[in-house]
Amino acid sequence: MKFFADFSISALIAGFVTVLVGFTSSAVIVFQAAHALGATPAELASWMCALGIGMGLTCILLSLRFRVPVVTAWSTPGAAMLVAGVSGVSMVEAVGAFLLSAILITLAGFTGWFERVLNRIPTSIAAGMLAGVLLRFGLDAFVAMKTQFVLTFSMFCAYLLMRRVMPRYAVVVALVLGIAIAGAQNMLHLEGLHLEFAQPVWINPAFSLRAMIGVALPLFIVTMASQNVPGVAVIRASGYTVPISPLIGWTGVANVVLAPFGAYALNLAAITAAICMGREAHEDPNRRYVAAVSAGFFYLLIGIFGATVGAVFLAFPKELVLAIAGLALLGTIGNGLASAVVQEKEREPALITFLVTASGISLVGIGSAFWGLLAGALALLVARVGRQHFTNLMSRFSAKGRSNS
Repeated sequence: MKFFADFSISALIAGFVTVLVGFTSSAVIVFQAAHALGATPAELASWMCALGIGMGLTCILLSLRFRVPVVTAWSTPGAAMLVAGVSGVSMVEAVGAFLLSAILITLAGFTGWFERVLNRIPTSIAAGMLAGVLLRFGLDAFVAMKTQFVLTFSMFCAYLLMRRVMPRYAVVVALVLGIAIAGAQNMLHLEGLHLEFAQPVWINPAFSLRAMIGVALPLFIVTMASQNVPGVAVIRASGYTVPISPLIGWTGVANVVLAPFGAYALNLAAITAAICMGREAHEDPNRRYVAAVSAGFFYLLIGIFGATVGAVFLAFPKELVLAIAGLALLGTIGNGLASAVVQEKEREPALITFLVTASGISLVGIGSAFWGLLAGALALLVARVGRQHFTNLMSRFSAKGRSNS
């Protein structure tokens, strides 16, 4: 099988880091969203089971189908929206809203309208947005030195050394060293580990106008604008060509099937996907899909073992997670910046996209990636229209001068 021929340890570790970063950076928001809807401990475990299985299967199947690293994730902005916007909505009404949002995502994918809109986005703008999305993670790798200097600086030095000696294993060695140092300093919190299978809990959906307007539509918009748009940008900025419509459509289908068990929103990943698409996963871009398949495997473990695997990921100190994420994304950030400024005519709009995205601004519940894209597109439109208008004006003056002479 081609997968086993393409397999590498570096891709396996990249998949692990992808799940590590994704889980530790936003799982608490998902927990809060479930609690905001009054979820019982069994329902909360079911949420994690459904999300883990959904992300695992879509990562594995889509990556194997297209031989491209396709990484999916839960909608972190969607979870944040649920925390703030489900007052008075019951769990059964929320599940009905999850179903409607998933159906809309499915239709947006398979009808092709989402891809048609994205095809109009220039590569420089998409690359600027990608670099802006990832900038915070690159900075956090060094900010972490303020609180755990020995741990993070040692990882940084190991990464630099291995980039010169064995580049493919730079992140692997940095991660292993970080875990060893954290263990030596008693920073690994392993006391809560116990083997426990997750039990899916079916929740009968109920449909209400209040939940449709207040939960389903905002969840759909936030997921598409704040998650799927940058997710596609990461794929394209990394140099991969893959049909977007089926990717969106099949994540929607998985969401529809798993929504009654607590999968509130599944979508293309952006930040974590960049880890699987970078050079640290493999020097050969055609073999990096193995990293996404590996990530899917680890997500399946989260879904099957629930709290057990969750406790493993949460056992790592925060600084270790920040450091390994930043180091794993350095190459992708650099490539994004280089692609953003390579064309002089699009350099300023791409820079505006980068700055707005990196600012972290959030308006009407939609994250900075969408607004950065909008700002860059506006700047590019003004530049092109203004240039054309100036050219036409000069042509008129030139023609008028010749006629007078």
